[in-house]
Amino acid sequence: MRLDKYICESTTLTRSQAKKVISQGRVKSDDKIVRSSAYKTSEGEEIRFDGDIISVRGLRYIMLNKPQDFICSNVDEQLPSLFNLIEADKKEQLFIAGRLDADTTGLALITDDGQWSHKVTSPRNKCKKRYRVGLDAVITDEAIAQLKEGVQLNAEPQPCLPAEVEIISDTEVVLTISEGKYHQVKRMFAAVGNLVIELHREQIGDIELDASLAPGEWRYLTAAEVKSIG
Repeated sequence: MRLDKYICESTTLTRSQAKKVISQGRVKSDDKIVRSSAYKTSEGEEIRFDGDIISVRGLRYIMLNKPQDFICSNVDEQLPSLFNLIEADKKEQLFIAGRLDADTTGLALITDDGQWSHKVTSPRNKCKKRYRVGLDAVITDEAIAQLKEGVQLNAEPQPCLPAEVEIISDTEVVLTISEGKYHQVKRMFAAVGNLVIELHREQIGDIELDASLAPGEWRYLTAAEVKSIG
């Protein structure tokens, strides 16, 4: 990796800033000053910037407990971006793997690994998502049967894939789906004559929302959690 790129991926500096500090003699390789931005770093080499050892940050995988009234966007719009809740370098390089509506809470996965994100969101992978759903009206046996069979949504050519439905109470269910259509959960319940009034995502694939995370809190995924998305 070129030295200027190494600096960018190890610090908050831009490419032009990295070139400047290199030319100023503020970067060392194994205690020798390097002034060429094109210098090729090698594995095991100790790179220091202003005397501190630096290393490439690598790909990042984050779990966040999304609160209400935050949007899954990289910038603030009418409501604040959930990226305001994260303290991380170069947040503009991060993106959300599977967005949630502003009024939906729960598990959000954030990464800068495009291939990993695609595994989460691609319909081909049928990555399951589990939601706790609060309903406006009592759910009927007929509606449950329709959801389990595969409900037909308006403006969709094919019915949804069969869903898993766990009844918590007359107006609360846990729904597991393996697709990610636009507003899918809300549209599914509308199609069976009900209205979603609360929606909370609990799980994506084998990754469950950490119960210790309060709304707005986040942590990095463990290696096992990252690997579980395959």
